[in-house]
Amino acid sequence: MRNISDIIEQYLKNILHESPEGTVEIQRNDLADQFSCVPSQINYVISTRFTLEKGYLVQSKRGGGGYIRIQRFELPQNVALYAHLNHTIGSEIDQSAAEGLIYQLEEACFLSEREACLLRAAVSRDCLTIKLPYRDEVRAKLMKAMIISLLGK
Repeated sequence: MRNISDIIEQYLKNILHESPEGTVEIQRNDLADQFSCVPSQINYVISTRFTLEKGYLVQSKRGGGGYIRIQRFELPQNVALYAHLNHTIGSEIDQSAAEGLIYQLEEACFLSEREACLLRAAVSRDCLTIKLPYRDEVRAKLMKAMIISLLGK
């Protein structure tokens, strides 16, 4: 059985998918009432599952009539994609940012689920048992080589 966070995440993704603008505005309290949970649960889902690294821009307005706006942005195509990856990865990348980028590539269907799993395993700190900052440098080189190879297929 899925937990409430998974259900809320899927609900928000479905709304985003159906939105012609790729944007959804929600009232945190209304959504919490809808799912019979506390508002902080909504905050948790949004802050952990709708991050910039995963391809989402989140804005909020507090106070009366406040809202949370979630906007999905698409990865650039072709040549721009390689420039985006080169810029995002840079000369070093930490595990969290690497996993976010892998997630974004998988969500945009540039990587299969299996390819994403292999990439995550290859760039994990459990696999790269090198001291910092070298670990982040090696991770960046691995990611660039592997992603370019996979996207060139």
